[in-house]
Amino acid sequence: MKPTLTLISALFLLSFLPLTAAELRLASVLGDHMVLQRDKPVAVWGWADAGESVTVSFAGQSKSASAAADGKWSLMLDALTASAEPRALLVVGKEGRKVERKDVLVGEVWLGSGQSNMAMTVAGCYHFDEEKAAAKFPLIRHYRESSGPAEQPQAEGQGAWQLCTPDTVGGFSAALYFFGREIHKEVGLPVGLINTSVGGTPIESWIAAEVQSSDPETKANYDKRLEAHRKFDPAQAPALHQKQLAIWKAASEKAKANGTPFGTPPPKDPLAMWKLKGGPAGLFNGKVVNLAPYTLRGMLWYQGEGNASSNPGLYHKQLTQLVMSWRTLWNDEVPFAWVQLPNYTAPGEGWPRVRESMLKTLALPKTGMAITIDLGDAKDIHPKNKQDVGERLSYWALGTVYGKTVPATSGPLPAGSTISGNAITISFQHTNGGLKSITGGPLTGFQIAGADQQWEPAEAKIVGETVVVTSAEVAQPVAVRYAWKDWPDYSLANGAGLPASPFRTDDWPVPTVQK
Repeated sequence: MKPTLTLISALFLLSFLPLTAAELRLASVLGDHMVLQRDKPVAVWGWADAGESVTVSFAGQSKSASAAADGKWSLMLDALTASAEPRALLVVGKEGRKVERKDVLVGEVWLGSGQSNMAMTVAGCYHFDEEKAAAKFPLIRHYRESSGPAEQPQAEGQGAWQLCTPDTVGGFSAALYFFGREIHKEVGLPVGLINTSVGGTPIESWIAAEVQSSDPETKANYDKRLEAHRKFDPAQAPALHQKQLAIWKAASEKAKANGTPFGTPPPKDPLAMWKLKGGPAGLFNGKVVNLAPYTLRGMLWYQGEGNASSNPGLYHKQLTQLVMSWRTLWNDEVPFAWVQLPNYTAPGEGWPRVRESMLKTLALPKTGMAITIDLGDAKDIHPKNKQDVGERLSYWALGTVYGKTVPATSGPLPAGSTISGNAITISFQHTNGGLKSITGGPLTGFQIAGADQQWEPAEAKIVGETVVVTSAEVAQPVAVRYAWKDWPDYSLANGAGLPASPFRTDDWPVPTVQK
């Protein structure tokens, strides 16, 4: 998949259709209390009368531009030096018209997006009372993009910047906040966090329509999603919801009677979700396009639950599309990391397949992944420990983007395998001081299979920076899987204590019975 610059650029230009008002104004994301990115040219844009000359002044600079026929103007400030000093950004147009943005800082800016686990607020996390009391970080600012979905790319969005205080932090994206707090502490600069996320949404909602529909691998899925969205009948939604609730209740009662965990949340109102996520590309149009080209250091993504039960094998291509097309929209190959799905009770191979897709997408340059296979909750799709999620994302950023010394930038990742006799040896990268068992006991969670594709529990032993896997039941092994379940055994970590990513060495398409 290679989304072209022409395609995305055309899409971006379409977002700036003429607006009814000819007032002098800035894009909503350019607001009071914002943080501008240091050490990079900074984009500033807005609207005025056609042909109007506009001058932007900030930090001793003055840059001018003329509004085009559609009223849109844009310019780039020269790279700024980091500063925690509150300053004003002034925009002056014709006849003394002016717009001022106050309390503007310069530091590090990160954008976070995804579904409910990115949207989940600090108020919903563990130890909120303690986190609230400690949240005295006025140099950390959070912008929540609050627009809805749209059929077409939108020029403008809605939102506001807030300073981090005990009174405001409860409404911040938890994953973003705990990430940003670590960056702020370690880098010592102001941090801006832009949060554009919506619960219950699939990745299709966040990728440009042209990108999805122009790729043979994703076009069929895009067309199916679009047709379903257009055929949705709001009048039938109440009956549909009652049917879904009845099915969910029966499954819940069956699990309770069998004494098995049941973590699936009750189905959401389909009418509300239809309105919330729009069709495929709806959230890209309504909640992403309007944020570009706000100058960023990098991007974070926390999503995948919404695709685990529907064609999870496509997720690698979709995540690749998202990363590449967002970078093209911003015209900047910014660092991009995501959160691998944690452990959770969701029978089938959907969750392992999405985790695998996330692992594969690390082949893209300047990407990273927080492995969270130990941070889930069997009964809750929204695990409350977002502190460790944010910290692991920060390890990647601090180590790879900022050049800081960290315990590790990632947990162990598989780097290849060899077969010798009855053993398969897996090599790893990111061992950071050597592989080890999380519990100190034997490694668990490994399975091995021969050509018959019948999986057997395996013995696994650490040998240097490799793991050697065998089973008395498999004389001629051909493949290994590790932690390949929704709620798997996991046991392998690196010297820093970060867990290894689930993986498999086979590419067998048909799900097989696991013992």
